[in-house]
Amino acid sequence: MNTKIFGTLGPSCCNRNTLKRMIDEGMSGIRLNLSHVSLGDSAEWLKEWQQASEGKLDLLIDMQGPEMRIGRIADPISFEKGEHITIPVTKRVIPFLDVGQEILLDDGKYRANVLEVSDEFITIKMENGGTLSSSKSIKIPGVKNTLSALTGHDIKNISLAKDAGVTGVMQPFVRGASDLIEVREALDKAGASHIKIFAKIENRTGMAELKDIIPCSDWIVIARGDLGNDMPLWELPGAQRRIASECQKAGIPYIVVTQMLASMEHSPVPTRAEVSDIYYAVTQGAGGVMVTGETAAGEYPVEVIRNLTNTVRCAEEDYPFIHSKMTAC
Repeated sequence: MNTKIFGTLGPSCCNRNTLKRMIDEGMSGIRLNLSHVSLGDSAEWLKEWQQASEGKLDLLIDMQGPEMRIGRIADPISFEKGEHITIPVTKRVIPFLDVGQEILLDDGKYRANVLEVSDEFITIKMENGGTLSSSKSIKIPGVKNTLSALTGHDIKNISLAKDAGVTGVMQPFVRGASDLIEVREALDKAGASHIKIFAKIENRTGMAELKDIIPCSDWIVIARGDLGNDMPLWELPGAQRRIASECQKAGIPYIVVTQMLASMEHSPVPTRAEVSDIYYAVTQGAGGVMVTGETAAGEYPVEVIRNLTNTVRCAEEDYPFIHSKMTAC
């Protein structure tokens, strides 16, 4: 086994010295989230990455895709439970919104009820307190998302991907093979046919279409954040196992991502549950594991990769023993 270990590029690790230390600890590639920024905006970070990695390691870019999002907010909005707030939303989201709907914001952190909808804004009643900033996700339970697989922002980034040294495109909220065909056509048009497609499975729709999605993908990503918003959390481990099983049957590699080491955003050591989660993901056959906010914005990016690598290597050592026992049974 040679499990790939991915970090996420962000303010906490955007200098070559930190990135080099992360690579020395075992990081084999990095993700750049382009939900809120562009490849052009990230030129300085990418320069640091290319110098640290000597251009030899994977660079994955995470698209906006068909996800619904909040618009641009000048300053973060803080709110209390029960408070009414007005927020901008991207124009393509407006047709899906109606008064009385319940919506989930920022990867499901906040629940709200829609009170008013205008051309560019919605007024909502918050069911819990917190803070919202620009471009955070909006999920509308029970509403079918028919948006195009790629935004204009995505197409622009794909046009720059080859020159930026991108090796893989992570397509969010894949709903079927047609989404990935659209991505592949955009890559071909940009002269970037060599770039691999990582299909993110983030809801029940993606799970139901997995057998058609797999042939159009190079990797599958089990993206547990939004996947966990689309079902009761206690069903998530079973969903992860079923996706993994389908990937193994088809012979396609998959990555497990989201909250692998979430406590380490503010702690130099992981929890027992987190290392167990990583261990079992690898011994079940994951071809890669990925951390996100832990390295992008956390306080201990190098330590995160060290703990992730050590846990992965331990799992790899045990893999033959575990699977020989399973075969014997």
